[in-house]
Amino acid sequence: MTHTRLPLPLTTTALVLLTTTLYGTPTAQADENPSVPPGTEATASAPVELDPNDPDLKLPEGATLAEPKVLDIKQVVEDQSGDERREDTNADVKFALQAEVLFGKDSARLSAQAKSRIVAIAQEIKTQNATRIRVFGFTDNLGSSAHGDVLSRQRANAVHGVLESELNDAGVTFEVRGYGEDYPIADNSTEAGRKKNRRVEVSFPRGDA
Repeated sequence: MTHTRLPLPLTTTALVLLTTTLYGTPTAQADENPSVPPGTEATASAPVELDPNDPDLKLPEGATLAEPKVLDIKQVVEDQSGDERREDTNADVKFALQAEVLFGKDSARLSAQAKSRIVAIAQEIKTQNATRIRVFGFTDNLGSSAHGDVLSRQRANAVHGVLESELNDAGVTFEVRGYGEDYPIADNSTEAGRKKNRRVEVSFPRGDA
C-alpha cells in the first residue's frame, strides 16, 4: 500500500481545505452580517420601473374610488408602575386603573389615594366636554365567577360615585357595569397578568364625538 507523505508544516487554512477535499465535509462559514435577517440582504438590482400609462394601473371606465377614510390611530400611555393606563383614539379616551391602587384586597372600598386619581379623570372628562361616561369593573379569574361579577360591579359603582360627585352635572349620563373575569387584557396564568386584569376602566367620547 502506497502512502502519500504531506509536506509540513500545514497552515490552519490548508488543513481545513485538505480535510474538506479528503472527507467531503463542508466547512462552516461565519455570517458576515448576522444582524440582517436571511432573505433581506441588499441587492444590486435597480427597482422595477412602472409605466404610468399601463392600462392595468387605471380605473375601468365608470369606476370610482372609495370614499376617503380616516384610520383610527390608538395611542397608549402607561405609567412606569403599570398602575394606570391611558388609551387615546380619534373617537375615545379610556383610563384603566388597577384595582390595587383603588381598593384593598377583595374590597370595593376606595383607598385614601384613590380619590385623587379619579378626580384627575373627572378633570379630563370636563376638558373633553364629554357627557356620556362608561365605568366598567373587571376582576381576574380567581375565585368564583359569580363573586367576580358582584365585586367588579361594586368597584365600578364606587368609582362612579366619585365621578358623579366631581362632575355634578345633570347633563352627564353614566353606564356602569361589572364584567367580572370577562374581557381580560393579560394572561391570567401569572400574577402579573392577573394584576392587570383587576381593573376599573373609565371611557368617554373625545369631545363627545
